Amino acid sequence: MTQPHSPAPHPIHEVPANAPPLDTDTLIALLHSIGAGAASDGQPLPERHQMPGRRIVLADTDCSLADFRVVLEILLAAQRARENGELEQYVGPRVMEALIMAGLGLTAHAIDRVRPEG
Repeated sequence: MTQPHSPAPHPIHEVPANAPPLDTDTLIALLHSIGAGAASDGQPLPERHQMPGRRIVLADTDCSLADFRVVLEILLAAQRARENGELEQYVGPRVMEALIMAGLGLTAHAIDRVRPEG
């Protein structure tokens, strides 16, 4: 078993016990529900037989795909907020398009990195 490079993920802030419940249709509440428990564990790539340069490329690809997942979670939460939330919770078509473009860019980067060079 490998040792993590970084400590286990933890919440940025704790929610007080006496805090009022969040509206489940707000963008932030939807993001919390989509991403519950989905943080990176900081483990190195388990493929020890790869050349060091290839391991770096695979780690870079892994980061791109993790970022893509975050973009998709935000996009999904924004769509759910548009459909189910109040009007002021919708981020607007420009932000939606920017999220889609970010996803396209991240997948293009990941595809480019996993292809062998040469």
